[in-house]
Amino acid sequence: MSYYAMTQKLSAAKRDRELADLANQVSVCSQCAALVAGRTHPVFGSGNHSAAILLVGEAPGRNEDLKGEPFVGAAGRVLNGILEALGVLREDVFITNVVKCRPPKNRKPLPDEIANCRPYLETQIALIQPRVLGALGGTAAGALLDTRETLARLRGTVHRYRNIPVVCTYHPAYVFRNREIESLIQDDLRLLVGQIGS
Repeated sequence: MSYYAMTQKLSAAKRDRELADLANQVSVCSQCAALVAGRTHPVFGSGNHSAAILLVGEAPGRNEDLKGEPFVGAAGRVLNGILEALGVLREDVFITNVVKCRPPKNRKPLPDEIANCRPYLETQIALIQPRVLGALGGTAAGALLDTRETLARLRGTVHRYRNIPVVCTYHPAYVFRNREIESLIQDDLRLLVGQIGS
């Protein structure tokens, strides 16, 4: 094995250890009393630790809370289908949320909950070093870009988070209220995938 391959392997091993340590920190986090009281499992994130694409959602829902994995319910199936249509396998990306614990009754995360979880998200991004970030929904877009702009205004443009391209789109769960949204999400994720080589 070449020196370069060995250092890359060691680097990957170190990254995996640091992500595991971070996941342990999330698992015992008690900063948000309302979230801790109602959670079954914190949802750290899952996927490829060296992914070119890192997708960020809002917060876990009921299914995610029960399984401890992001996007495993109906919205996850929509997302998986869109990714596959673009030639991207779920196992090749990393998926997480802005907030790691399910808010009561699936309400939107509160600003202090987003702030409390922000260091976890920032560390995930720093360790995984994706080529592109996808913000799934307005909460994720607002957190990544530190903006209050509407998703309608953020879509279709490549933004930046610490020099990483960011593409914003609707949360896949929105498809169940408006089926036409699915094609818009596909367009946005096509834009996202196109950023990998640029």
